[in-house]
Amino acid sequence: MIYTVECSFADPAYEKEWNDFYSLEKLPALISVSGFHTSQRFKALSATCPVYLAVHSIDDMAVLESDEYQQKGGGNFARWQQHIIDWHRNLYGGVERAPAIGEGEYLLLSEVGAEPLIDMGLTPVWMRAAALEKCPENRWLARLDRTFPLSMNRLAAGVHLYAPLTAQLTGNSCAKAPAMEPHQHA
Repeated sequence: MIYTVECSFADPAYEKEWNDFYSLEKLPALISVSGFHTSQRFKALSATCPVYLAVHSIDDMAVLESDEYQQKGGGNFARWQQHIIDWHRNLYGGVERAPAIGEGEYLLLSEVGAEPLIDMGLTPVWMRAAALEKCPENRWLARLDRTFPLSMNRLAAGVHLYAPLTAQLTGNSCAKAPAMEPHQHA
């Protein structure tokens, strides 16, 4: 399942420090939770959605209800909570693992169907909300190469573009989030 966390941060004076906390402490703590398989953070390039997105591959809802998840900071942002706005959490089925989005790629998320992504020549993956807010109920995700001639003005309403802030962490990742590296194609 795919667990998404979206939010914006209301205090620009502390935003860099918060991002360091999230990328270097919180993400590695979450990926160490039993049942978490991948974690990656993104920043929206679209203006009509929360600024930050974290995408995690997990086993199921029980992972988010576990004591281990709570003990390792799941569901809260510690001292940063007061600055978090537009916070949304969803659990989606239909995808077992989130794709790793490399430095030379973007993540596209559509709330309005697969067609806008297909029209761009992409192969979207459908996700259906299974728990938490369940809004939007359906999403489609796709990987986009940064060399694609993209105009932000031409993205359909309800399609959001994200750049990776971190490399994708896996359950085998070390304690600190690695710097972004170019995506390796198999």
